[in-house]
Amino acid sequence: MDQKPQPPSHGLAACPNPECAEPVDPRDRYCGACGYDLSATVEPPGGQDRPTMPIAAPVWPEAPPRDPGSLSTLTQHPGELPGTDSGGRDLPTVPVRTDGPVAAPEPSAASAPSAPPTPAPTPEAGPEPVPPSGETVRGGGDFELAAPDPRAAVRVDPATAAPGADPGEPAEGTCVACRAGRVDGDGYCENCGHAQPRERDHMERELGTVAAVSDRGLRHHRNEDSFALTETSLPDGRPATVAIVCDGVSSAHRPDEASAAAARAAGAVIGEALPRGTHPQQAMHEAIVAAAEAVTALARTGGDGADAPPGGNSPACTIVGSVVTDGLLVVGWVGDSRAYWVPDDRTAPAARLTEDDSWAAQMVKAGLMNEAQAYADERAHAITGWLGADAYELEPHTAAFKPDRPGVVVVCTDGLWNYAEAAEAMAGALPADAALRPLHAARVLVGHALDGGGHDNITVALTPFTPPPAGAGSS
Repeated sequence: MDQKPQPPSHGLAACPNPECAEPVDPRDRYCGACGYDLSATVEPPGGQDRPTMPIAAPVWPEAPPRDPGSLSTLTQHPGELPGTDSGGRDLPTVPVRTDGPVAAPEPSAASAPSAPPTPAPTPEAGPEPVPPSGETVRGGGDFELAAPDPRAAVRVDPATAAPGADPGEPAEGTCVACRAGRVDGDGYCENCGHAQPRERDHMERELGTVAAVSDRGLRHHRNEDSFALTETSLPDGRPATVAIVCDGVSSAHRPDEASAAAARAAGAVIGEALPRGTHPQQAMHEAIVAAAEAVTALARTGGDGADAPPGGNSPACTIVGSVVTDGLLVVGWVGDSRAYWVPDDRTAPAARLTEDDSWAAQMVKAGLMNEAQAYADERAHAITGWLGADAYELEPHTAAFKPDRPGVVVVCTDGLWNYAEAAEAMAGALPADAALRPLHAARVLVGHALDGGGHDNITVALTPFTPPPAGAGSS
């Protein structure tokens, strides 16, 4: 989560959302945990009455105890608590058995089932069948939603399964938690109520030898990172691999759109430039310029495609990318997303290939603080360079390297390197077989950040590097 220089303080120490109450920085625009708009919290003038009536909070029963050895708490059924249904009728209070199959209750005048009750299975009938997708399991109450055990896989009839479908995976539109309920339009399962993951909450891609993983993390309500992977070739047919990673600036508007637009534009430009014979370092420069133009274009339109309202904080993001081709390693960046070099031989030193455009980096470069002091300051992640309409001045950084040994190029957002800042720490977190299994290694690095707290979105792309044979020429 990068930040531009911050607006005036709103004076809040914690999120005003009563269901969140997460500590917030006085200059945050949105709560990092739930997305609450902090600038919308305005105190009324002194003495002015609020035109609302106080509503007493409901008194909920205590949560059921957790069964030893179980993965979840005991299920609480509507029939165990007094209440009424949506029509004002009393809920039935038939006891619910939890030690075996339950026969459907006799229909009553207050609650008549719309279909004939299903008799309890006999011992000879085998296990109780799993309900079809979208249906609920009824027991002792008309509104009972007894979700199937998520640990039990849904049995799919191969004759009715879609061609090529994996029997172990839920069908499209089926809940990922209970694997039986239908997901409705608001993204929740109609059977167990589980919220479904959004498309960008966790993304993975493997393309030949390059792989990337992006995750929302544990503290943010959405993923504002994005990435692009490209495999292309030089005019003479030599392969080239490109990895682009972008981090949306959370204090700006629509940071998720900014990172996606930048990654998409940079990947497309560099993928077209290399086959034309453009030098990889020049192609990287052109890609960053194109990414900046794509983010700037977002400032002219709103999220729905209409013209953007005047004022506001323009969409913005950082970018880092790498090109690996024929013994040459090129990196480019703007902001504080980073690139690392980790040799396969871990006795050789790893290296950080980029220099942050940030307040902390400026303090260290000026000799005013050491790295430990600078990155411990609350202003450490205030960036001094970004892509966007209100950037001070676009200064793409590029660098070319020719490592003399095989290794792996790591490009990532600060959601990862905050938990492995030094090159040695990044090398220690990277699996030894990363060059052979880049997707697995990327998952391990994301897991490392999640285990460390997952305070930010996490994105990493890994590209193996192989030097040319001794005596061979290179571009």
